[in-house]
Amino acid sequence: MVPDVSSSTAGKMKSILAIAVSFASCGLAKTVNRTLTNGWGSTPAQRHYISADQAQIVIQAAIGNSSVPNNIAVLDPSSQLVAFLRMDNAYLGSIDISMKKAKTVTSFNGLFPSYGLLEQSQPGGDLWAIQETNGGLVVFGGGQPIIDADGYFIGAVGVSGGTVQQDIDTAVKAAESIGTTVSL
Repeated sequence: MVPDVSSSTAGKMKSILAIAVSFASCGLAKTVNRTLTNGWGSTPAQRHYISADQAQIVIQAAIGNSSVPNNIAVLDPSSQLVAFLRMDNAYLGSIDISMKKAKTVTSFNGLFPSYGLLEQSQPGGDLWAIQETNGGLVVFGGGQPIIDADGYFIGAVGVSGGTVQQDIDTAVKAAESIGTTVSL
């Protein structure tokens, strides 16, 4: 039986696909090695995910590039927490935000940074209120995909505590510490 998909849901899926295509046209498709399963094969050796050691490197890079106290979350491609650090005096409210920034990235397989949905999620946009789905997404900057040297999406970093631009700058530097990242 084929499920009934409302036109609203179909429109949202088309918008997400349009975002993915626009990011791919920016060169992402050339740099990211994508498969339907992201290499999640039958053995751990076939999988592509961030290790605990790599996550610590990302956290240290975020600390070294932070201009304000931040919360830093590193998730694997399946949105599972690998490492987290709350810097001294970082806002308590930013703990959840940092995790949700990274989760936003992993929820869309690392196709774009957390701010990639910002424009379409505004009132009247095709994806209005998408931030209310999936237990809460964050559609502003500070979440970055982490792409390894072989081009595989291996996780995401979420940074929260400063201005949006400060969070973006810190997250980009953190992601680049072990590979590359996706930017607009």
